[in-house]
This record gives sequence, structure tokens and C-alpha cells, in this order.
Amino acid sequence: MIHPASTTHQQLTPEERLDTGVTDDYVRLSVGLEHIDDILEDLDQALRKT
Repeated sequence: MIHPASTTHQQLTPEERLDTGVTDDYVRLSVGLEHIDDILEDLDQALRKT
């Protein structure tokens, strides 16, 4: 998981971020080839810590 507005797109102005589709509440989730149960467990664990 990554929060693009505060990481990869932090150098952009708020208007530029909106032009690229990155809002302040946007979170990007990138997954690999793990079993779906492992992905869901990792996601659940991360959300419980927030």
C-alpha cells in the first residue's frame, strides 16, 4: 500500500495531483502473485494497524 499524495506525487501541487487522479484519500494497492488468502490477510493486518 502506498499513499501517492504524500509519497510519489508529493512534489506536485494539489491541482496537478487532481489532474493525475491522485486525491488526498487515494491509496494504491499493489499485489503480486501470492495466494489470495495471503493478500487478504496482509491487507487486513495493515488496516487493523491504522
